[in-house]
Amino acid sequence: MRDYRRELINGLLNLAIFLETHPDVPAPPDPTLHYFSGHEADEDMRAEIDQIAARIGSPIEFDNSPYGHYATSVHFGPVEYRAVAILAAAQARHDAVNSYRESIQHDET
Repeated sequence: MRDYRRELINGLLNLAIFLETHPDVPAPPDPTLHYFSGHEADEDMRAEIDQIAARIGSPIEFDNSPYGHYATSVHFGPVEYRAVAILAAAQARHDAVNSYRESIQHDET
């Protein structure tokens, strides 16, 4: 069975070593590592994010979310770990906006 958590940790450690040993390679000023809830029902997604918020000691960010995401995060210096639930209403808005994407053609002349 694949250990995604261990692979992630090793990848982050290797990235840190790589950036440390290659100062000529640019690095982002404020990277964010996203975790998206895999549940389907809004109440299950919110419950999962609530549990994560309790574990990391961070409040829920929802009321001021520009996209209607239910989220929590913690920072390690400029690096952010962010757990997100994309609730049904936010997904529906996104799908509605994107439903016209193929209908709009750019005039190349």
